[in-house]
Amino acid sequence: MINLALILILSYLVGAIPTAIIASRILIHDDIRKYGSHNAGATNVFRVLGWKPALVVLLIDMGKGALATLVIARMHIEPIPINPQLISLLAGFFAIIGHVWTVFAGFKGGKGVGTAFGVCLGILPLPTLFAFGTWLLCMLLTRIVSLSSIISALAFPVLVWIQKSVLHRDTPDFLFWMSVGLGVFIVFTHRSNLKRLFRGEEKPLKFRKGAEK
Repeated sequence: MINLALILILSYLVGAIPTAIIASRILIHDDIRKYGSHNAGATNVFRVLGWKPALVVLLIDMGKGALATLVIARMHIEPIPINPQLISLLAGFFAIIGHVWTVFAGFKGGKGVGTAFGVCLGILPLPTLFAFGTWLLCMLLTRIVSLSSIISALAFPVLVWIQKSVLHRDTPDFLFWMSVGLGVFIVFTHRSNLKRLFRGEEKPLKFRKGAEK
């Protein structure tokens, strides 16, 4: 079990790399959390620094999740008597936890959506791609990133269930329950956004560059 502990710790540390904060330190020599929505995520980087840095941040955040599930989870010094998919799932979960509560930035990171996408793409590619399609459709209709993320996160377990029960593709029960838990987790990380949504104060994404204090 020492091997498993090392996998989870390394996954957390990789997930905890504060990509958005690093980008803002390089580009404006300041902490992205002082601007815009005060969140260390790709959406706030888009609002403050523009689409190019945001795209880089998003891809790296996704890569952190994929790295945990596809590479770190398979770095076994000795055999681990656990389902390999479950090991990948646990590694991915710890990467998401690291992104949201990063030890490198006072445990105040991003919302976890990009990293979760990378994790899920490595474990459940088909439902993940359809969830992305859901996100994209919501974005086209509303231009509100948080709402699109919440809806796609809630749609994800439904899509996993369809893969398992309708398409009859090999999908262990724990992956379905993971998708449920992940949906709840993403809603939890967006709780401040939900409050603004209910008050009608959540801002749609504007496709222009400009720092927001």
